[in-house]
Amino acid sequence: MHRIGVVGAGTMGSGIGYLAALKGLEVVQYDAMPGAVSRAHDGARARLQKAVSAGKLSAADAEAASNRLRATSSWDDFAEVQAAIEAVVEVIDVKIEVFRHLDHVLPENALLATNTSSLSITEIAKATSRPQQVVGMHFFNPAPVMKLVEIVRGEETNDETVGMALGLAEQMGKETIVVQKDTPGFVVNRALMPLFIEAMRMLEEGVATAEDIDKGVRLGLNHPMGPLTLADFTGLDVDLNVMDYMFDEFHDDRFAAPLVLRRLVRAGHLGKKTGHGFYQY
Repeated sequence: MHRIGVVGAGTMGSGIGYLAALKGLEVVQYDAMPGAVSRAHDGARARLQKAVSAGKLSAADAEAASNRLRATSSWDDFAEVQAAIEAVVEVIDVKIEVFRHLDHVLPENALLATNTSSLSITEIAKATSRPQQVVGMHFFNPAPVMKLVEIVRGEETNDETVGMALGLAEQMGKETIVVQKDTPGFVVNRALMPLFIEAMRMLEEGVATAEDIDKGVRLGLNHPMGPLTLADFTGLDVDLNVMDYMFDEFHDDRFAAPLVLRRLVRAGHLGKKTGHGFYQY
């Protein structure tokens, strides 16, 4: 594979586009927000120059990677790609609209991938006339650094599509797991959300401070960062959306969002995005 499309130029989309270009893929990137792709590509070029200054990348390789990034404001430019990765907001109606556009313009044999962290691949695939070619490719933040990509089957995803997604992830230098059943949260978030929730509940109940809850998990469980710090980093609004979706799907209190999280999101305290999260609670 040599040319992909990326829909979305926020944190995840910009990271995926940068990584793909760095690994030798031509990238066509679209975002409905004016100026979003230009900002993402400016950030990618700054990151490439930083790698050159640190001696991790040659100036020629950095220039080549930068030249492989192409912005577009037209869906028609996706007619040239072999795969498209959607990385827009974690709202299923928005993703469905994106996949309607992709289905209309992508080549017949193209891979259609969603970077959703928890939503149903099967429901997203229903927006297309080729659900067998739709798959989840869940990158983790920051996409250029985190090693894992979850490859998630929808109910109609075929083996060829899974193989293409595995090959693309490998081209991008990633390790993979295959989620065989389209279940909310897949593997990682299904394990992670209850940890987030229990840490938040302990904070809410006054069991320990945010600092000590995180320290306990880091040193006692050998995690690289505590759950409250990680929740702040991923975005408290995103965490809340994922928990609400999983609770609605499973009807299980394991996934019921704590009141403290709702209060922080309602107040606009979204963690790393705003500089206010659980450590200011």
